[in-house]
Amino acid sequence: MQDTHTILLPEVTPEVRQQLFDYVLQLADTSLILAHRLSEWCGHGPILEQDLAMANISLDLLGEARSYYQYAAELEGQGRTEDDLAYLRSAVQYRNPLLVEQPNGDFAHTIVRQFLYDAFHYHLLVQLQTGPDRQLAAIAEKSVKEAAYHVKWSAEWVIRLGDGTDESRRRVETAINALWRYQGELTTPTPTEQALQAVGFVPGYAAIQQQIDQHVARVFEEATLAVPQGVFAQKGGKTGRHSEHLGYLLTELQYMQRAYPGMKW
Repeated sequence: MQDTHTILLPEVTPEVRQQLFDYVLQLADTSLILAHRLSEWCGHGPILEQDLAMANISLDLLGEARSYYQYAAELEGQGRTEDDLAYLRSAVQYRNPLLVEQPNGDFAHTIVRQFLYDAFHYHLLVQLQTGPDRQLAAIAEKSVKEAAYHVKWSAEWVIRLGDGTDESRRRVETAINALWRYQGELTTPTPTEQALQAVGFVPGYAAIQQQIDQHVARVFEEATLAVPQGVFAQKGGKTGRHSEHLGYLLTELQYMQRAYPGMKW
């Protein structure tokens, strides 16, 4: 299952290498958890076309997660594989932001969660393409093409729901009110991210935040939705302090590997 890569990394100190491992693992966890959430819609989508769209986005994110996990395993150099990192860690060891582990709820809830993440994800990947870590840049260059479709898809649905019927508008506003508190964590740097930003391996989030804000504002304006103001930012996922939802998600995600260790198809 595991592919092999050649690390195209400039000379760095062991400390920076460890920080890169932690950061790449964070990216991998984020893509994996959101991929799993979207996979839960398979066979349950409101219409067949959107059922397939969510399944395909899930597969895109899963492919991205694999690339990150493979690279993280190489950075660590301890003999662990992508499967070990995905399936044999506890909830407190995951570093995904709280937003992506939130339950699907109804279709509007899933769309808002997806759009808030997509707006961040796309602009982050654009910046990572030009970073000094060429392996990370290569993953970003491949993934940004898919992320451009993701953010277009989720934005179109925010507009349809917001500027649709009274019921669709009520549902999307309910979802925004429930999820907005989590979007601030996406661009709130952890100590690891701050250290990597200081040496130029991770883009500064101030510029990305401005792009995200403008992107979200444009979509919300077309959807005739108000951008929430002054909402307290709920944080903790990127440093291992998760909501109760992640434990239940991992129970399902990791069941086969935990029940039958080392099983291969």
